[in-house]
Amino acid sequence: MTDSPWAALLLAFIAVLVLAGTTAGAEKSDNILVLGDLFDITASSLDPAQESGGLLADKAQIVETLVGVNPDMSLAPKLAVSWSQIDDLTWEFKLRDGVLFHDGSKMTADDVKFSLERANEKNSRVPTLLKMDSIEVVDPLTIRIKTKEPNYILPAALHFAAPMAIISPKSVDSKGDIDRPIGTGPFMFESYDEATHVLTVKKNSNWWGGEVKLDGIVLKPITDPNTRALSLENGEVDFTVDVPYSEIDGLNGKNGITIDKFENSRLIYLYFNLLKKPFDDARVRKAIAYGMDRAEIVKYVLFDVGTPAVGIYRPDFYWTNQDLVAYEKDADKAKELLAEAGWTDTDSDGIVDKDGKPLEISLLTFPNRPCLPPMAEALAGQLKEIGIKVNVEVVESGVVSERQKTGDWDTALSAVSVAMVPDPSYILDSYFKTNGSNNRGYSNAQVDQLLSEASVTADEKERLTRYQKVQEIVQDELPIIPMTYYEMVVAKKDYVKGYIFDQTSHDYTLTPETYIER
Repeated sequence: MTDSPWAALLLAFIAVLVLAGTTAGAEKSDNILVLGDLFDITASSLDPAQESGGLLADKAQIVETLVGVNPDMSLAPKLAVSWSQIDDLTWEFKLRDGVLFHDGSKMTADDVKFSLERANEKNSRVPTLLKMDSIEVVDPLTIRIKTKEPNYILPAALHFAAPMAIISPKSVDSKGDIDRPIGTGPFMFESYDEATHVLTVKKNSNWWGGEVKLDGIVLKPITDPNTRALSLENGEVDFTVDVPYSEIDGLNGKNGITIDKFENSRLIYLYFNLLKKPFDDARVRKAIAYGMDRAEIVKYVLFDVGTPAVGIYRPDFYWTNQDLVAYEKDADKAKELLAEAGWTDTDSDGIVDKDGKPLEISLLTFPNRPCLPPMAEALAGQLKEIGIKVNVEVVESGVVSERQKTGDWDTALSAVSVAMVPDPSYILDSYFKTNGSNNRGYSNAQVDQLLSEASVTADEKERLTRYQKVQEIVQDELPIIPMTYYEMVVAKKDYVKGYIFDQTSHDYTLTPETYIER
């Protein structure tokens, strides 16, 4: 049969078809961006109500929130075009007309009500932010949210992605779970590989916001910074972030790679188990602050990625207390504070001690962000100079969380996006209010009172006055120590065009303007 001329002709024809199909597929894939993300992508990440890392809203762009935000952290319309406060407990939101879900159905007030009520039920952070009593559907494009108490940050809270994202009720199965989110964003869910944890999204041609230039995005979890750099260099990915800082100069311009640094709203900070001695003593925490040299760390350890922090917030945020004074390195002052707290070097071994026990502490951090492990090692070296022995432990982020749940930790170095909700209350309430969701044992009655008063104060100037006073108090007592203001390192191939960095995002946002031009 294969010796027949007709068979040979048939085989040749099939080969042409296969080649044509392969070429067509290559042309299609030319406009699909392959992204290497710094965190794992788990199945639970596909449920916006339970996801708070910005994957679905910022990176995959499947879902959107009612409220957007401008670069200066002021609020902007998104799926809601306007909002107003009717009385102390009632807010009304007008929805954007003509918005379609990815299944072609029109977004209505009923869908918004469903999404917010579901998030309020499934995510423990949402009730604290919304303080919601009920949602009323006024008409297909109007909702009213009634709160249990005055909540003047409600519009800002509705920016929080992804828990506050709006989804179609059809996203949810009979058990109430989501494995295929149906949103309104510029990209729609295509697939999730449970073996590789790769998420693939495709272009939403009916996006209300206009043209989407990419045909799709393939999001690959690459948690090791060195592997992310290598994957970009060898062409496995087109776009990634936070490659090792020491490799930035060597990678930039190599193999068609461009690397840029962008300020965002993230803070690197040191925090303490305040339920353990000696961290319950503010003098010890201040000694640690005076014992570190942030400028030296930024210059020599971070290769000038980031800037030394003064307080929790960048100076360009409108709510930042501009009068805060930075803790500059002062070894003598640090040793003096330690001595006041009873810590002196009685046996001349270079480590201060008290009641016969040396001041030896553990410092936890995780490897996904390339700045954290070397910062921790540098900090250990600096604190040794004032008589504190630091044992650095680099573990997976999940291990850090588990250790903190059991109380088996002393200090930790981490990063937090301080403006996921663009309002000072987001961080100040959770970190410094007694029993706040991220509070590690700090309690100050004056801080509690100021935060409670601010939450029910309608006058914006008076609110900010209280929040700035809280910033002043925590800068003095240091339940956490601000280290550096983060810069996101974006590394991409030169053929990736149109990318616009959004400094308000959790990490980074792949904007619809991004496209590939080979």
